[in-house]
Amino acid sequence: MRAIRSVLVFLIMAVTVIPLASVLVVSSFLMPYRVTYFWIGRPWLKLAIATVRWVGGVKTRIKGYENLLDASASGRRVIICSKHQSTMETFFFPSVMSHPVAYVYKKELNMVPFFGWAIGRLHMVPIDRSAKGDAWKRVATIGARLMDEGKWIIMFPEATRSKRGEQKLYKSGAARLALETDAVIVPIAAATGRCWPAKSWTFIPGRADFSVGPAIVPQEGEDAITLMARVEEWIEGEMRVIDADAYDEVVSEAA
Repeated sequence: MRAIRSVLVFLIMAVTVIPLASVLVVSSFLMPYRVTYFWIGRPWLKLAIATVRWVGGVKTRIKGYENLLDASASGRRVIICSKHQSTMETFFFPSVMSHPVAYVYKKELNMVPFFGWAIGRLHMVPIDRSAKGDAWKRVATIGARLMDEGKWIIMFPEATRSKRGEQKLYKSGAARLALETDAVIVPIAAATGRCWPAKSWTFIPGRADFSVGPAIVPQEGEDAITLMARVEEWIEGEMRVIDADAYDEVVSEAA
């Protein structure tokens, strides 16, 4: 039964993304960005999350969202750093956030038919890893401009999806961007791996929990490594609160 429900979820996503992505790409040349984002892009993501809920059996819960609103109301630029366990958070964040968001993502995704083409027209921050130093300058320049336009930048500091209960190396790119653009970092713990495991095509009925922390403000003289260590400490500490069982299992296996 679980396999059938999972197949139905991905089938609905595949069938709906083709026409909506096509409309989005065309509309991005004809209409203002906010129309394309809020009237076409965001509704599809809401549909995807609703499908995961009603067909896949995965509910969602988010706490601490007011921390994002407080950070934005402060007048500072906002960078979101989130735990990354599955594709679910990628779909979920834009579907619930009041501000348009922009992901920092691999440029190669633009080559994915329909979905990737749509991403390429939503004014986000593609990274060309082959460009190395020039790639970072581009991220900083585009990121600052998009934040000045009112967007929240989203980065996954572990760079790739981690398994449930796993902690990968936190890279300092988001902290470096915050320091260079005078932004604050809002950390998010995301326990999605228990319902949509990394690199899996199967949904496990249950609840995916998200917890948004208070903004972390760079201190005078602080470097990127120290700043990211504070972000990592909050996220990983909160992961052990909202998904304690996963880390208990890891400890048990290690023992």
